[in-house]
Amino acid sequence: MAMRRNKVHEFEADVPAAELWGLYGTLRAAELLPELLPQVLAKIQLVSGDGDVGTILELTFAPGIPGLETYREKFIKVDNENYIKEAQTIHGDILKLGFLYYMVRFEIIAKGPSSSVIRSTIVYEINEETHPGLEAMVSTGPLAATAEKFAGYLKEQKIPQRS
Repeated sequence: MAMRRNKVHEFEADVPAAELWGLYGTLRAAELLPELLPQVLAKIQLVSGDGDVGTILELTFAPGIPGLETYREKFIKVDNENYIKEAQTIHGDILKLGFLYYMVRFEIIAKGPSSSVIRSTIVYEINEETHPGLEAMVSTGPLAATAEKFAGYLKEQKIPQRS
């Protein structure tokens, strides 16, 4: 029996929502991720698209993550007004492991003029009978690390550099 489930992580950032969306809502996120989280992702390649709905990225994991080398995701929702992006896995190792459905949603929620919440959600579906231990692999850890790194990166960009 397969059921859809989700896991959610929220991170409070003292960065304005519009600035966070300037990363999350664009392909800049794909450029920065391997640089900021090399222990998770070795590289991200643009397969097709311009960052809007229909864009396909190929993600290559860092060596040493069991069962995961590459996968492709497709942007199925990019809402620039409400700061929501959804990327569904369409091909690769995540599906080969036994996930019937795997989608990541990012929501940037303004808390005040200079603070926001980054809500990262993984929506997934597994056939429990054929893959009983697979749910243990679903972790918001990399999404939490991404939220922290992106917020830190944006704050760092604002600090005047001393010469």
